[in-house]
Amino acid sequence: MLPVQRLLAHALWLSSAAFAVQAGQPALTATTSATGLPRASGQEVLVFERAELSFRVDPARRWLDGDATLTFVSGGTVDALFVDLDRNYRIASVEVDGQAVAAGRWSNPEGRMRVDLPRPLAAGARATLRIRYAGQPHVANKAPWDGGFVWANAPTGEPWVATAVQGEGCDLLWPCIDHPLGEPQEVVQHITVPSPLVAAGNGIAEGMDERDGWRTWHWRAKNPNTYAIALNIGPYELLQGDYSSRYGNTIPLRFWYLKGNKAKAEGLFAELTPMLDFFEEMIGPFPFAGEKVGVVETPHLGMEHQTINAYGNDYRKADSGYDWLLQHEFAHEWFGNQLTHRDWDDFWLHEGFGSYMQPLYAQWLRGDMDYMAALMKQRAALVNKYPVISGRGLPENEVYAAGQGPGNDTYYKGSLMLHTLRGLIGDDAFFRATRELVYGTDAPRPGNFMPRHASTHDFIAIVNRLAGRDLRWFFDGYLRSAALPELLATRDADGLVLRWKTAGDQPFPLPVQVRVGDRIVDVAMEDGRGRVGLPAGASYTLDPHSRVLRDLPHIAEFQRDTADRAKAAAERARVEAAKKP
Repeated sequence: MLPVQRLLAHALWLSSAAFAVQAGQPALTATTSATGLPRASGQEVLVFERAELSFRVDPARRWLDGDATLTFVSGGTVDALFVDLDRNYRIASVEVDGQAVAAGRWSNPEGRMRVDLPRPLAAGARATLRIRYAGQPHVANKAPWDGGFVWANAPTGEPWVATAVQGEGCDLLWPCIDHPLGEPQEVVQHITVPSPLVAAGNGIAEGMDERDGWRTWHWRAKNPNTYAIALNIGPYELLQGDYSSRYGNTIPLRFWYLKGNKAKAEGLFAELTPMLDFFEEMIGPFPFAGEKVGVVETPHLGMEHQTINAYGNDYRKADSGYDWLLQHEFAHEWFGNQLTHRDWDDFWLHEGFGSYMQPLYAQWLRGDMDYMAALMKQRAALVNKYPVISGRGLPENEVYAAGQGPGNDTYYKGSLMLHTLRGLIGDDAFFRATRELVYGTDAPRPGNFMPRHASTHDFIAIVNRLAGRDLRWFFDGYLRSAALPELLATRDADGLVLRWKTAGDQPFPLPVQVRVGDRIVDVAMEDGRGRVGLPAGASYTLDPHSRVLRDLPHIAEFQRDTADRAKAAAERARVEAAKKP
């Protein structure tokens, strides 16, 4: 997902219809409005083998007819199947293994649907659950920051529909296990829309049928994460090409754009090749080469839908020379889709790494000035009020909750911490650790890896092994503490005394550099303390190459001043508005 500040920094060109809340839509239950809640009894032992999803989308009525056939293999004995589905859909029928389930044998009071089995399902046995449902789906007010459908119209007048459900979860669209570990091994979609609209989907295209004024588009995807399944419907035209990978394989490139945007779309499409060059060189093989690199123009800003990334940045040019939105969402094919966190408390594995890819790409493209400038923008946005990791299982909404979770620090503090880690352990260990995290091997090649789940603990274990020392103190200082470490410097008669100050005086022996006159001095900071000799009258600079994320009082002063000015401007605007008749 995108950091919230992006919404303020980029005025959207979209029509107001794209953001209109459907009048009188029913409220979501607490279960449905959250994603990543603890799984229901029995869900932890189920292997989600296959989901076959048929969607009939009627933009004129803002209506969805859904037909989901879900196949599970049990790893233990279960007597009921649980799936998550917004209770505001009307359920027409429920079947298990082709047999109708009586109304009294299933229930969905809060959006976690229970279906009693006619007999217990033994370990190793397979069950197929079919649910037919219909209704007006939940409408997103400001997608992608809140989940649901976006009903809009293209500039040429045709219906333009999209879904983005990361925040609230897959249960706004289809019956699923709404947890990061609930990924199905295969998803087949049949998306029926009014002719001549196009439905661009996840994975591989398997054809289109047209009948009685409706088109059905068929798609097949392997191992998509739960919120990656998305509907993208509009009067699309298609750009396509192929990418010759450094790993010897050929990757299909596809971009669905709105009619009238061909020239701009061709410019954006050309950016895919250098982005792929960067990611494959710095991280590793594109994870879904057997399917496609896919991008689709959407009536919301963007989202990392696996192999069909949503793009709504209106082809804006940036001082970086590349489209940040396209690059950020594309980064999530590695950090989010190939690697998926095990719990939302580890969300920084998606967003911290994803956000670090923008400065890293700028460095790869342009050099160190662009790299440091991008990092500085991130540094100025840190809040540091809540730890990036709470140490307990979290649903997604608690990560973003004001006064409760880390919010955008998940992005920028994660990114800046990775910059510091890279400087601490060196490029070789850093990129090897990143590849192991993403692929499960530091020598990935097409065909020798699968999508995987991991946690912060897993990453720390990899880093410790490759660095050859225990660096838990490093991650504790940055991820499990709200406040940044503070580097205290006191000058005495003989030189400069340095000390790391951390919350609770936790150990933090992070080495630093100091410029003394025209030379750079490395200070080991054993036990979090160090000393540098200073000749009389010599000047000095702490961390002259900006390698270390630390507390900086001038940044805090800048943030307070900016907030005070914004508050004063808002008050002036309020007073002026009150004067108007």
